[in-house]
Amino acid sequence: MSEKQGGFGRPDGIFDSGRFMPNDSWTHTFENTGTFSYFCTFHPWMIGIVNVEQTIPDYPHDAAGNKIEMFPVIQYTPDKLIEFDITWEPNVIKTFEKTKFIYQTYDALTNSNLDKMKYEMIITQNGKELFRDLGLTQIGGDYRNFIFETSGPIEIKFQNIVSGGISGIESTARESVDNPIFRTVVFTAMVYDNPEKTSTTEIVVQPARRMDIYYEFLVAAILVPALMLVGLIAYMKYRKSDKDFLPDKKSNPV
Repeated sequence: MSEKQGGFGRPDGIFDSGRFMPNDSWTHTFENTGTFSYFCTFHPWMIGIVNVEQTIPDYPHDAAGNKIEMFPVIQYTPDKLIEFDITWEPNVIKTFEKTKFIYQTYDALTNSNLDKMKYEMIITQNGKELFRDLGLTQIGGDYRNFIFETSGPIEIKFQNIVSGGISGIESTARESVDNPIFRTVVFTAMVYDNPEKTSTTEIVVQPARRMDIYYEFLVAAILVPALMLVGLIAYMKYRKSDKDFLPDKKSNPV
């Protein structure tokens, strides 16, 4: 390989083929993508360029390189009570291209589709948290959209998967959990550099949030002012009744 200096190539230490004769061949495997220049040691003014691009497979796989044979990918919570299924579209994730993560929760014992299960979704890449959101599952599933700007392995974690309200679907999975670690599932995938896009202006839009996700907050928001109003009315009545019992003041002659 070469560094160009004064119109001539100079070695940069990436590789040296050595001398090989006509009809001979030589190979080198690049470990990184990019544009690399090379030159002939006998004719250092003869410089060429090698453009190395990332090979994108036509199938999805996890962060370890294991091929995902079919979607949805299925995981079970450590307590074996909840089956969590996930699919992402497109199946091969690329940078600057919107990816939709679609998921559902099931009772692992009865295979019933569970609605009203609260969860926290976290996406990390290279140890950095990219996305965090709260949600509540519905019959038919839930989803989130995201656009990655960097290639590399990703982790999609769902934690604190607990019952989020009254439902017509009975399940032991709705019982309270003392340790949240028993309600966590983790999926992995790989993001590839997009050969067709280096940026995007697309705005990521998430699904409309259901009001029952924030049921507890809404109850508090309504209940607290109501209690304050009741307290104020009671206080005013007490003050009024207290004044009614006060004796009339009479002026005394001096």
